[in-house]
Amino acid sequence: MTTTAARPRTLVAGVGNIFLGDDGFGVEAARALAGRPLPEDVEVADIGIRGVHLAYRLLDGYDTLVVLDATARGGEPGTLYVIDAAESGGRPSPDGVPLDGHRMSPDAVLALLDTLCAGTGAVPPRRTLVVGCEPATVEEGIGLSPRVAAAVPEAARLVVGLLGEPVGEPVGDTPFPPLRRTP
Repeated sequence: MTTTAARPRTLVAGVGNIFLGDDGFGVEAARALAGRPLPEDVEVADIGIRGVHLAYRLLDGYDTLVVLDATARGGEPGTLYVIDAAESGGRPSPDGVPLDGHRMSPDAVLALLDTLCAGTGAVPPRRTLVVGCEPATVEEGIGLSPRVAAAVPEAARLVVGLLGEPVGEPVGDTPFPPLRRTP
């Protein structure tokens, strides 16, 4: 009898609050990405503000996680960043993880995931990347600012490119406008 090894699975998760302006970037980028042809082992999910849901979903066994999120790092609004969790100091300690399921940052979700994996024997994703976009505003209001909205199609294209890279190879350090790759 011949057995076939399971293909590595990737989850692309759009996170953020669509009622806080540019914080909805991740959700909009996930929607844009969901309309593109992707490999069968790639799933795109609109997680929104359901961080606990994301942590539990990751227990299903994914090799790679790509988080789409608004990421304030001091750049110009609309600037895209690729952040490799392994290069940015890894995951935070699970101590003090806020359990407010509507206010969990990606760092808190990953810390909760580590705790859940320790308790269940599940394995967290081997590779975690964040494709972030510098927000212009995260004030109350529906809709992205013009510069962040203009970055959504580029973010979708960027994720498609990242999915084409073999797992385990570095993301790279060569920026192309408006992308800024940071640890």
